[in-house]
Amino acid sequence: DVLKAANILGPYADALNVTDGSGANCHISSVATCTILSNAGYEVIFQMSCRDRNRIAMQGELLGASALGLYNVLCITGDDVTTGDHPQAKRVFDMDSIQLIQTARIMRDDGIFLSGRKLSAKPTFFLGGADNPFVEPFEFRPYRLAKKIEAGAEFFQSQYCFDVGRLKSHMQKVCDLGLHEKSFILIGVGPLRSEKTAEFMRTKVPGVYIPDEIVERMRKTPSEKKREEGKKICAEIIQQIKEIKGVAGIHMMAYKQEESGAEILEMVGLTEKKKIE
Repeated sequence: DVLKAANILGPYADALNVTDGSGANCHISSVATCTILSNAGYEVIFQMSCRDRNRIAMQGELLGASALGLYNVLCITGDDVTTGDHPQAKRVFDMDSIQLIQTARIMRDDGIFLSGRKLSAKPTFFLGGADNPFVEPFEFRPYRLAKKIEAGAEFFQSQYCFDVGRLKSHMQKVCDLGLHEKSFILIGVGPLRSEKTAEFMRTKVPGVYIPDEIVERMRKTPSEKKREEGKKICAEIIQQIKEIKGVAGIHMMAYKQEESGAEILEMVGLTEKKKIE
């Protein structure tokens, strides 16, 4: 199943992002999926959430990922268990995303565990963090990016962008602070299937904001044309994002819509296939 999905969208992507229990739902582990994809020749982004592990487990898994050749690491705090399919699970949250980024940087640059014990070999990491310009407090978001960069973050992936105006305001401040020169910022995009999907995402998925006008646009579209309209909206957003200073790329989120993701990339002219070795 992993390879089937990857083979549709993967040839167009610079890297495939593999989530870690996204939405606090249980899935196959990120490190296992990344290994499968890496062995198939894909560049991957290993994702690690702080929700389910303490610092001992996280440092061990970071070392394991590096040993397996999984060098791109997206560090996130993680959604609370109440949003997922195991609300009775115990939360860990021994560290947050900034502390996790700093931990990985210390292991990589200083060659030690947080305890101070030396590593026999330094791991290799390209460290990333999450960004969400679309929820309050808006004015704080660029400064949180700065904190993550100071901790060691080198790239960012944002939550879904359906409000380009809000993104422009965010990126203006990011550029004013010079953060776009210290990191690579990828903006999240993805297709909507229907207005019901949009309503679910903006009410049930943490951190997602979808303006009323987009939901209404999907609602007014005939049933047989809703998927095409969702792809069109996504393509329009990508075209606008491409013109914003400081944006390094897009983070296409097309879970179980890989074909639609590939078609959207064709619509916006981002379809140069990558050779899979």
